[in-house]
This record gives sequence, structure tokens and C-alpha cells, in this order.
Amino acid sequence: MNASAPSPPPPSHRRPPLVLGIAGGSGSGKSTIAKSILEALPEGRGVLLQQDHYYRSQSHLPAQERASVNYDHPDALELDLLTQHLDALRTGQAITRPTYEFTIHDRLKEGLRIEPAPVIVVEGILVLADERLRSRFEVKLFVDTDPDLRVIRRIRRDIEQRGRTFAQVRKQYYESVRPMHIAFVEPSKRYADIIIPEGGQNQVALEFLLSFVRQRAVEGG
Repeated sequence: MNASAPSPPPPSHRRPPLVLGIAGGSGSGKSTIAKSILEALPEGRGVLLQQDHYYRSQSHLPAQERASVNYDHPDALELDLLTQHLDALRTGQAITRPTYEFTIHDRLKEGLRIEPAPVIVVEGILVLADERLRSRFEVKLFVDTDPDLRVIRRIRRDIEQRGRTFAQVRKQYYESVRPMHIAFVEPSKRYADIIIPEGGQNQVALEFLLSFVRQRAVEGG
């Protein structure tokens, strides 16, 4: 009997997707790292699930009351739906992700179709605080950036991109952002496999991370 090289495994036996969870305070640089990962991969090899798009619909509230909702508490998020969508992508199924519009504090009518990929990045302030999500991450990252840098970035983002006034940003920071960070976000750091100081500005950590992700994207078939 002649020996022959083993045939490649069928698609169903390919290595499951690499799922990375990226958490950290608002303005810490999570999105920069997530986008850097996707940009380092060939097209179609990585997808991003952002926690921010899973805020619950506030259409039942008058417009003025929507701004008063504590958006930094886990109850403001539909994390069960995010978990379901992550599970679908992990098993090779496409999803329709909701799209949240911060200028109106509500979801848009149309979502976004996302196809499965060998690398799945899940990003948001509370993704390591939720055990259901945390248990599904192969790699758990926490972006640890000083509070003064985070708040400056948040002020700029909310004013320039989300149509807020400085007074609104300041009120929200003191009433919900800071206390919820202390209660939920900062404690979730203990679950991280890797802590990255200064987010996307930490080029050494970023290059190590991107090298690992590129290799797994190739292995994922």
C-alpha cells in the first residue's frame, strides 16, 4: 500500500474563528485597535461587532427623555442579541446587525448584513463585564488609558460626531459615564488576557497583536 499525503480536512473541520473581545473605558482607543486589526487582514477575513450598535431602541420615549437614559449601564444594551449574533457568526451564519444612531438616541430601521469570517472582533466598554460574551472570546483585551486622555477624546467625539454640546457631555460624564466606568468597566479588566496601555498609540503591543491575528486568519482557512 502506497503512502500518500493526507487530504485537507473538509470545511466543517476547519479551525473555528478567532474571536477577540476588546474592552476599555470610553475614549480609551478600543475602536482604533479594532480597526487596525481589520485593516491588517485581507478583505473578507475579519468582521467587527460593535457593542454601541446594540443599544436598546428608545423609540417609546420622547426625544428629550432619550438623552437622560443611562447608556453606560448594561441594562441599556441588548447584550443577549449581541451574544446570539456572535454565536451565529461563529457557526458560519450571516447576521443582520442593528444600526444605532447617536444623534437621535435610537436604532435606524435598516440594519447591516455581516458575513462570517475567520476573525471576529467584538468591541465595547462592557464586553468583558458580561460573562456570556466573555466565555466566547478566545482572546480578551483591555485597553487601559489614563482618565484625562479618555475624557478629552470623548468630549471631542461627542461634540464633533454626535451633535452634543459641551454641557451635555459634561453632565453625562459625571452622572453616568464615570460612575458606570468605576462600577462595571474598570472591574472587568481582571478578566483580560492582555492589557494594552494607551490603546492604538502603543505600537509595540499593536504589532505583536496584529502578527498573531494575521497568522490565525491564515490558519482559519
